Amino acid sequence: MSFFSFGQSAEIDIVLNDAETRKKVEHKTEDGKKDKYFLFYDGETVCGKVNVTLKNPGKRLEHQGIKIEFIGQIELYYDRGNHHEFVSLVKDLARPGELTQSQTFDFEFTHVEKPYESYTGQNVKLRYFLRAVISRRLNDISKEMDIVVHTLSTYPELNSSIKMEVGIEDCLHIEFEYNKSKYHLKDVIVGKIYFLLVRIKVKHMEIDIIKRETTGTGPNVYHENDTIAKYEIMDGAPVRGESIPIRLFLAGYEMTPTMRDINKKFSVRYYLNLVLIDEEERRYFKQQEITLWRKGDIVRKSMSHQAAIASQRFEGSSSAEKAPAQAKEDSN
Repeated sequence: MSFFSFGQSAEIDIVLNDAETRKKVEHKTEDGKKDKYFLFYDGETVCGKVNVTLKNPGKRLEHQGIKIEFIGQIELYYDRGNHHEFVSLVKDLARPGELTQSQTFDFEFTHVEKPYESYTGQNVKLRYFLRAVISRRLNDISKEMDIVVHTLSTYPELNSSIKMEVGIEDCLHIEFEYNKSKYHLKDVIVGKIYFLLVRIKVKHMEIDIIKRETTGTGPNVYHENDTIAKYEIMDGAPVRGESIPIRLFLAGYEMTPTMRDINKKFSVRYYLNLVLIDEEERRYFKQQEITLWRKGDIVRKSMSHQAAIASQRFEGSSSAEKAPAQAKEDSN
């Protein structure tokens, strides 16, 4: 927006056609606060109206044209002067001329490609926004409206389990196993830890979920690690042959899908970090990357429906009489 707002003779307002019905989601802003924004997905049409209201009715407003833009851009905080645009669409609303009264202009960006998820991180921000501009000789009048984009994925066909070992020769040998390597954002990490050899006095053990944000390329690469969650597995010394089950619910944590090499500007990856602390406060750890993805509501409903059918089949094979009653209870 122009800094000469006191001299502006018109106000701009952007209103979406489906503003009353479109879902809003919370999204973190650069200062760490949360605001609600309209939610869009890749390929959805963005349409609405631009309302231009003259502050002084009866007084003419000369302009060099009126337009609206749909922009997707990446901003690296250490390079704030440069905005890297990966989507840039423009619709001309009015040719150069003059406005003698307040006016409304319709716009429509059809089936807009929105390839990446909206993201606000430690060193980078990816945002989508509409910007309406009244071009003038001295100072333009403009208004921006941010939206949020979520990227949806389907269930991965290959989702192998994770098996790893942590060992110190003749002192410690631990195996840990997780049920899969790819999780949706509301998923549950299920695993087990086996103590095969324990000759050091383990005092504490936990699993951390680490988010690693990488920005830049070459010599200008920055890494930011953020511990999203800490899950205490045990407090006390394990014995040989012991196994400990793990159930870690992801739904309670603020996470995004895994983002790899977004527009060659940044990546966001997640890791499971197994940490052991002995009585002398020495730390032993092992990291394993996991892939996070966002499951859509439609997919979730179909998956739960399939799960219900599968469970009824299972119950039916073990007890044919209980299945109809269980189905009725499920439907209620």
